[in-house]
Amino acid sequence: MEISSSANTIEITGNIKSISDFSKIKSLVDGVVASHKSVTINIVDSLSITSSVIGYFNKLILKDKINIDMRIGNKQLMELIDDLNLTSTFKARKA
Repeated sequence: MEISSSANTIEITGNIKSISDFSKIKSLVDGVVASHKSVTINIVDSLSITSSVIGYFNKLILKDKINIDMRIGNKQLMELIDDLNLTSTFKARKA
């Protein structure tokens, strides 16, 4: 997995599958939300997302009041987000 950011946009490529992936995401997103209350997250091609990443994004939205706008490139992941009833919470839509 690779992750990069530009202003308040974060791009994640590759599969999100390990604890180290979660650590990279959390570290970068923490830096971005320190100066932005609205973040766009582009998950380009991951097939799945770990529960720790889902929990972290939920915390940002519900507790820290960060506005997350998620763009998902993989149909399978979009269906998973929808099955978990997180589409509206994450403002998720197909990229």
